[in-house]
Amino acid sequence: MLLDYYNNRRSVEEIVNGPRAVFLNEMFSAKSNFLIMGDNAKALRALAHHDDIKGKVTLVYIDPPFATKNEFRIGAGRTSTMSRSKSDPIAYSDAIIDHAFLDFLYERLILIRELMADDASIYLHIDSKIGHYVKIVMDDVFGRVNFRNDISRIKCNPKNFDRRAYGNVKDMILFYTKTERAVWNDPRLPLDGSDLTNRFNKTDEKGRHYATIPLHAPGETNGKTGQPWRGILPPAGRHWRSAPETLEALDKQGLIEWSKNGNPRKRMFLDESAGKKIQDIWEFKDPQYPNYPTEKNLEMLKMIIAASSNEGDLVLDCFAGSGTTLLASHELNRQWIGIDQSEHAIKVTKMRLESSLATGSKMEVKVFSQIGTTAKRDEKLASQKNLPSRLQKYAA
Repeated sequence: MLLDYYNNRRSVEEIVNGPRAVFLNEMFSAKSNFLIMGDNAKALRALAHHDDIKGKVTLVYIDPPFATKNEFRIGAGRTSTMSRSKSDPIAYSDAIIDHAFLDFLYERLILIRELMADDASIYLHIDSKIGHYVKIVMDDVFGRVNFRNDISRIKCNPKNFDRRAYGNVKDMILFYTKTERAVWNDPRLPLDGSDLTNRFNKTDEKGRHYATIPLHAPGETNGKTGQPWRGILPPAGRHWRSAPETLEALDKQGLIEWSKNGNPRKRMFLDESAGKKIQDIWEFKDPQYPNYPTEKNLEMLKMIIAASSNEGDLVLDCFAGSGTTLLASHELNRQWIGIDQSEHAIKVTKMRLESSLATGSKMEVKVFSQIGTTAKRDEKLASQKNLPSRLQKYAA
């Protein structure tokens, strides 16, 4: 069964203390950007043993393999999965499936949790074929109480494939926080002409456009908000949104509109609106001409990063792929860590980052390559007492 991982999984202690990556001339810091090429589990363990990194990551976005059994190829001018050629080199193989995939993901999520700050969030991008099993793993690692959203992302135009099912135009993003204190900047969409026509279609004596909303909300209360105001009780099954004294102050400010039937509603002015709250269905289609298979929409990553982190915060993507998370982080003045074991992914990521002119000048990306693990290091140290000086710095 898919959930066999639950019975056979290793303990948190075993996962965290497993083999760690070793790098040459390591200089990791939460205030530095760096790209790591190698096994992300071993790299995450190495980072989790650094005081400058452990507990410092504010935001994680990952787009792991989807357990599809597919090979994703990359060729000159042809990187989409639909138009790939068998002669193109393999960018990565999505070979791990079923409970082995869930075990693979569980261990990496445990390591990611070690790196996350108390105010951190994680967004995990997955498809609906395996995503509902992945949510159980996420509940296991981060707690059901910290689940925030199952976001549906429209990824492409409508399909007309000859299959006995509806067209598949979406995937899912699971949004969790580490605690209740996670960074949240409440992103909004700008209002458009339809809002003026359909919502803010009233004007006051000064010509300001406004809409009205009820003064009451669902649920009955026993406190002030359940008491009469100006002799009026809230409707059955509801309560006032504010205490009667606050409603009185709003009325004196001219912010309450009374209908002909004596029904009070609050005025909301267009020029004071912060915009429309973003819902849990997003339309961020994949790039038509991607740099790398499974490349995601840059604007989507910018929105996620703006919502769940602040300038200077540390963002992690340990399935970096084409580097979209890192590029978005760089353009929004966040620090970042990227990890991927694909040489093609590292090459594309480095190219995209170094050609970015978001800060007005090109940036140099330093790639850390794994030269082994702590176990192999200890063996080398035992057998070679006189190492060359350039190999003296190993990860702790």
